[in-house]
Amino acid sequence: MNYRSFSHLSADTQEWIVDLPNDLDLIVGIPRSGMLVSNLLSLHLNLPMTDIDGLREGRLLQTGERYDGEFDLSEFSKILVVDDTVYTGSEMTGAQSTIGDLDLSADVYYGAVYVDEGSERFVDTYAQTLPFPRVFEWNMMHHDFLAKSCVDLDGILCRDPTPEENDDGPKYREFIATVDPICVPSVEIGKIVTCRLEKYRSETAAWLDEHGIEYAELVMMQYPDKATRVAAGNHGEYKATVYQSSDAKLFIESSHSQARTIAMQTSKPVYSKEQNRMLQQGYLNRVARNGQMSIEAVKSDPLRYVEQLRSDPVDFVKRASSVFL
Repeated sequence: MNYRSFSHLSADTQEWIVDLPNDLDLIVGIPRSGMLVSNLLSLHLNLPMTDIDGLREGRLLQTGERYDGEFDLSEFSKILVVDDTVYTGSEMTGAQSTIGDLDLSADVYYGAVYVDEGSERFVDTYAQTLPFPRVFEWNMMHHDFLAKSCVDLDGILCRDPTPEENDDGPKYREFIATVDPICVPSVEIGKIVTCRLEKYRSETAAWLDEHGIEYAELVMMQYPDKATRVAAGNHGEYKATVYQSSDAKLFIESSHSQARTIAMQTSKPVYSKEQNRMLQQGYLNRVARNGQMSIEAVKSDPLRYVEQLRSDPVDFVKRASSVFL
């Protein structure tokens, strides 16, 4: 699973600049995600920007000192039209057709930060080849891929309850009924997999329906009460079992510790919202290797590590924990 965050996009766009045509004087973004790239390039290159409609109507979205918001196309001689990604090429060829009808005198170049293998032919310039399967931070919850995913509820679709709200009683029921969503996906979710108890199914389903969150299946824990669930302490293992037995290709999880457990037990991709990273086999191999090396180091000189723990326990725990993150 190839994953790119906003941070990746910013860094990859900046690296791409050296390969762009020289003397560009206008950046045009293809809505919606292409506007992310056009903003970044506009800022880095100190150039005006607009979108496709703006180009057609003669207006800028960001002016700076040189422009007052309207412009004459004849002022520009080198224009770059950008999107975040190219897959089928439909958005890019549509933009090319629209701009071609404007009969511009300027040289127009087309580019994207990420292209699929074989999609390079749709652009003049690109930053990276990024094949499928892939998912981006900015469209993860609105991509068709969500139908093949397991999604956590609390921490993803809504916030987690506070300790006061999480009383396994009337306050918790009120939380379920009234909490505001933090994300409403625009496509159907394959499986919502939550540690909420089965006895709260009706309230949870009503909340999902109220906020227009569509899903194929809602999977809930079967314990009779919160105390039993907490005593079991198997949240990550439970989610891993559901994920492993499904044909889902991705698990979107709010808790990093649970995400690690799910990934370790299934060897399938897991997105950790808490750390904004994709956990998959390369990451798991690295964690296992670092852990084994640390164990061998302790075995070779145990007194040294005992002394380190005694002298600065906080720092020792911090460094030990970093091995497994």
